[in-house]
Amino acid sequence: MTGVLPSQTIETMVQDGEISISQPLVDGQVQPASLDLRLGTLAYRVRASFLAGHECSVADRIAEFEMHRIDLTEGAVLEKGCVYVVPLMEGLALPQDISAVANAKSSTGRLDLLTRTITDGGVEFDRIKPGYTGPLYAEICPRSFSVLVRPGMRLNQIRFRSGQAVLSDAELCALHAESPLVDGTAVIEDGLGFSVDLRLPGSDLVGYRAKPHTGVIDLDRIGEYDPQDYWEEVRSTSGRIILDPGAFYILVSREAVHIPPAYAAEMAPYLAMVGEFRVHYAGFFDPGFGHDAAGGAGSRGVLEVRCHEAPFVLEHGQVVGRLVYERMAELPEQLYGSGIASNYQGQGLKLSKHFKSPERKTPETKSKG
Repeated sequence: MTGVLPSQTIETMVQDGEISISQPLVDGQVQPASLDLRLGTLAYRVRASFLAGHECSVADRIAEFEMHRIDLTEGAVLEKGCVYVVPLMEGLALPQDISAVANAKSSTGRLDLLTRTITDGGVEFDRIKPGYTGPLYAEICPRSFSVLVRPGMRLNQIRFRSGQAVLSDAELCALHAESPLVDGTAVIEDGLGFSVDLRLPGSDLVGYRAKPHTGVIDLDRIGEYDPQDYWEEVRSTSGRIILDPGAFYILVSREAVHIPPAYAAEMAPYLAMVGEFRVHYAGFFDPGFGHDAAGGAGSRGVLEVRCHEAPFVLEHGQVVGRLVYERMAELPEQLYGSGIASNYQGQGLKLSKHFKSPERKTPETKSKG
């Protein structure tokens, strides 16, 4: 099999010990094309972010950089601006022809909670080489909000691949002709381009910006926080906003994206050539995103945007990133938004699931989860 491994293969990998688990899997942990990773019982506060590096273990690096350790059993606060390393409940013993890539879950990204996976001998964040055998760790750095975490919480996810299955631009054009991938003109160059929507129909509300001084967010509390305590509304009547350095924004894509069931997609890494900002920390799009029985009209993607060194003018329709499509090794037995807990299917410009829905009515769009 060549391609991204589906849910049923992931379950088989657990049974065969290629994915080790210290606690039984929980409902919803296996996604259509990925596995949610769970926090263990201990967090290490470290002086700085790090990679293990060739022939070094994460445990050795923790011993070098540890400031103190925190028992998560009864819940503990991870403070904004600090770096933590948490051993995960899952480990790997991958076959030599299977590699993996990890990413933050949608709710994690929407909280500006920088979460990356590191491994023994690793020289890249979130990239796991074929045949890797060893533990997995989450590096967690809350950027905008301090958060309360507990063992078993799922902040990041992992996707497994056999071989190379990335679609070329020619193959992507052919797929778009067969099953439209966006609701307008497809911009295809090293993947499918997407742009930002700053002219939402019937409203001048175009996004949210994280407030600099807020309370703690308990990640187990769903739909309980008042957005006004944590976010400022971003409004525009000109189709233009100026991003402030260091600020974090929630915006929405102009395109409605469609991921057919036989494919998966990943948000490509940020490229400095498009401006002084980064878009989308949560980069997996599952098979079935924006899809329905009639073929799918697409769903909009929520954009997690952080501006860097200089103020930057962002214009309506500006291309801010691209999606790289890959073939699935086989059709998954479950699809995104179809019979599973997909928190953001069919939603629009939307904060993470921890916040109450605003009382105002905003134009209906759709969003990734």
